[in-house]
Amino acid sequence: MDLPPSFTIRERDHRIHDPFTEEKFAILGRAVRLRPGATVLDLASGSGEMLCQWARDHGVTGAGVDISTVFVAAARARAVELKVADRVTFRHGDAAGYVASTPVDVACCVGATWIGDGVAGTIALLERSLRPGGLLLVGEPFWRLDPPDQETVEGCHATSRDDFRDLPGLVTLFGDLGWDLVEMVLADEDSWDRYVAAQWFTVRTWLDANPDHELAGAFRAELDTAPLRYVRYGRPYLGWGVFVLKRR
Repeated sequence: MDLPPSFTIRERDHRIHDPFTEEKFAILGRAVRLRPGATVLDLASGSGEMLCQWARDHGVTGAGVDISTVFVAAARARAVELKVADRVTFRHGDAAGYVASTPVDVACCVGATWIGDGVAGTIALLERSLRPGGLLLVGEPFWRLDPPDQETVEGCHATSRDDFRDLPGLVTLFGDLGWDLVEMVLADEDSWDRYVAAQWFTVRTWLDANPDHELAGAFRAELDTAPLRYVRYGRPYLGWGVFVLKRR
C-alpha cells in the first residue's frame, strides 16, 4: 500500500502537495480560529505541513493518515524539525474509511476527496470523526472557467467536465448536503505555480541524476509537455480551495 514512485519522485521536494503555500495555510489557520488544545484529524495528510504548522502556531494536537510511506516519513521529520512531535502523530495507512477513535474538533481532507469517492462521500467520512459542532475542511478543485472542449478538460487532468463543479456549483452542493460554508481560502495563480512549476525543476534535477532509470523516458516526455499544458489549460481554467463547513 503506497503511492506510485513517479508521484513521490515528482513531488519529493514539496512540503505541500496541493496548490497552497505556507502563507495560505497560515491564513486558513487564522480563518478557522484555531485555539490551543484543539484536536485535528487530517486524512491524506501528505508531508504533514498543515498539521505541523498549526501545532507550532496555534498549539493544536492531532493526527495525520497517508498512504505514502515517503510522505509519512517526511511528515514525522517535519514534526521533529518544528518541535511539535509531542503534539502530532502520523501513521501510514489508507485514509479511505479511517475514523478517529475519539471525535475531533476539526476533520480535514485537503485535496484528496477520492478517499470518499468524491466530495459528498468524503464529507460523510469526515463527519464520522467529528464532534458535534466541529468543523470540516475540504480541499477541492473547481472550474474557474467553463472548459470549451475535451482537450481543455484533459489538459486539466480531468476526464470529463463533470469531474469538477464550478465554484457556485460546489457551494450549492455543500448546502444541499446540509452544511453551512463558514469560511474558505482559495488558491491563486502564484500558489498554483509553486505547486506545479516546482515539479518541473524537481523532474529535471532527477533526470540529470538518473538518465538511465526505467522512468526516465516517461519523465522526459512529461517535461516536454507539462509546462505548456499547464499555462494553456490548468492555470486559466482550474481553481482550487479549502472550504470550511459546519453542520446545520
